[in-house]
Amino acid sequence: MPSILKSLRLAADPGRLRLLLLLEQEELSVAELQTIVGKPQSQVSTHLAQLKQAGLLADRRTGKNAFYKLDAPAGLVAILRQAAAEIPEAAQDRAALRLALRKRQDKMRRYFDELAGKFGRQYVPGRSWQGIAEALLSLMPPLVIADLGAGEGTIAQLMAQRARRVIAIDNSPKMVEFGAGLARKNGIANLEYRLGDLEDVPIRTGTVDVAFLSQALHHAAHPERAIAEAWRILKPGGRAAILDLNRHHLEEAREMYADLWLGFTELDLERFLKHAGFRHVETAIVHREAEAPYFESILATGAKPR
Repeated sequence: MPSILKSLRLAADPGRLRLLLLLEQEELSVAELQTIVGKPQSQVSTHLAQLKQAGLLADRRTGKNAFYKLDAPAGLVAILRQAAAEIPEAAQDRAALRLALRKRQDKMRRYFDELAGKFGRQYVPGRSWQGIAEALLSLMPPLVIADLGAGEGTIAQLMAQRARRVIAIDNSPKMVEFGAGLARKNGIANLEYRLGDLEDVPIRTGTVDVAFLSQALHHAAHPERAIAEAWRILKPGGRAAILDLNRHHLEEAREMYADLWLGFTELDLERFLKHAGFRHVETAIVHREAEAPYFESILATGAKPR
């Protein structure tokens, strides 16, 4: 039987309490715990060693990995649950735990991630990303799409081939002029360019089926406002899709690419979307560059309730 006084002293530390609350819900590895709480591996391991020595944790080894779970008396567990209300990070930890478990279970996605990494390295007659994009677009119903932060509009022009209408928004007059000219040159009549800001989109409320932001959100001064604008312009039942950089540490990107944010975590995008009112939010790392600085891209999607 663990010492109640020793257990309470250990659990009084907010860092250890966060780990205990997580391990009550799920058996987790050191790496998963480190990702969830955002603390160094050495600190997490030290806390786990102290809690295990006090008899509050059970561990299980699988290969090189150790998994931990709470193994404490029911009375102490009840106290821990009450103390959760005093930990500001508890709600965020629960959200991060859901994301970690979703990643763990998504074996099929990891398989296709590996497969996608090999795509294009070997020549296969007739196989190309353009061909695949065209095939997928052919399955898309005729929708009204807003391409927010469209730049010169390469993606907007591709979507316009199948969409009922595409509205491309950018805050650069030169980009808008160039894109509009290119659309006229190519005879794309259902593509309209408008000058505007991500946080004040010049589109009427509730008029589009899809709001798409491709590598645009990290240029927004207030990303949560940009996502709220995407919500505003969507029809009930409409969907938002955000493709952006995973959090990185290349400070030079602020000067090189005029980036205001060094990417976002999956948890950031999930929080932004849910706060705006989106349901059925999903996130995934969909691409990792093969060369330094190895930028990763996140796809985040959500639906506006009907």
